[in-house]
Amino acid sequence: MELTIIKILIPALLSFITGIVITPIITHYLYKHKAWKKNGGKQAMGGREAVEFNRLKADSETKTPRMGGVVIWGSVLITVGLLALLGLIFEDSIFAELDFFSRSQTWIPISTLIIGAGLGFLNDFYDITHRRDGVSLRMRLLLITILSGLIGWWFYSKLGVASIGVPFSADLFVGWFIIPFFVFMTIAIYASGVIDGIDGLSGGVFASVFVSYAGIAVIQDQFDIAALSATIAGGIMAFLWFNIPPARFWMTETGTMALTLTLAVVVFMTDSLGDGHGIALFPIVGSLLIITVLSNVWQIAYRKATGRKFFRIAPLHHHFEAIGWPSYKVTMRYWIISIFCAIFGIIFAAIV
Repeated sequence: MELTIIKILIPALLSFITGIVITPIITHYLYKHKAWKKNGGKQAMGGREAVEFNRLKADSETKTPRMGGVVIWGSVLITVGLLALLGLIFEDSIFAELDFFSRSQTWIPISTLIIGAGLGFLNDFYDITHRRDGVSLRMRLLLITILSGLIGWWFYSKLGVASIGVPFSADLFVGWFIIPFFVFMTIAIYASGVIDGIDGLSGGVFASVFVSYAGIAVIQDQFDIAALSATIAGGIMAFLWFNIPPARFWMTETGTMALTLTLAVVVFMTDSLGDGHGIALFPIVGSLLIITVLSNVWQIAYRKATGRKFFRIAPLHHHFEAIGWPSYKVTMRYWIISIFCAIFGIIFAAIV
């Protein structure tokens, strides 16, 4: 047990330290090259001005660098690579035990992290250099659908995943429908990236979610997944150190795409593949992410049906800002809720 704790906590700590060290370098280049939107604000549905959003955020969009997610995936990949290299060189040492880069558990989520980070980086770069909102949402969804379809096929064809864990019952066999299910789940979790809208908000929520899944993976004896999830949480905490108000930079797509796509894989791998219920636990652990997406969906549906807005602005966290809550109050309350959701998720995982 002591070795297991060390294997999980040391990479997380190393990732955090790495993130703290590389951030000044990254920050220097982001500010040097003015990596922010040249024209702030956005348009609402139908081409109208997004009045509430622009009132709250338009000015800061032209002053705060984007691409802060580089800190997260950069610190994670440096940690993974360093421990894998040390484990290879010193085969009979503690470094070999700390190496969690394994084909059976972490190759897929780490590959997804890299691909998501790369696609998100291209989107952010295009956003900054072309004075518009990056790669179109339709193109991003197409790329994510293709990627998740390939991963879903790998789960089904190569790993034999054909069922979904159901708490207190036998697994639900779905056969090849597991592939479109994984695609849907991935797109839904990717959509939750819009929670990256207030300084410190997304970092705190995503850190809690990954810590919770680290605990869930430990319960399932999937220690490499647990170590990776904890390492990602460590990278997020380093990012969060510099993202609390006033934020030094924003996570944006290179961070949210990397995290959400990787999270989808981790959720899936802690389900029937790990003799667990990772999918069923997500509505608990990721409840704030789900609520964020649903608030957007409800806003669109309500406006199409009635011609009016249900929220002052969607997603929900911006609505709270619009009605007068200070942004730090929204962030802190989201953090508190996300921590308790993470705890409840681990408890539920332990009893089912």
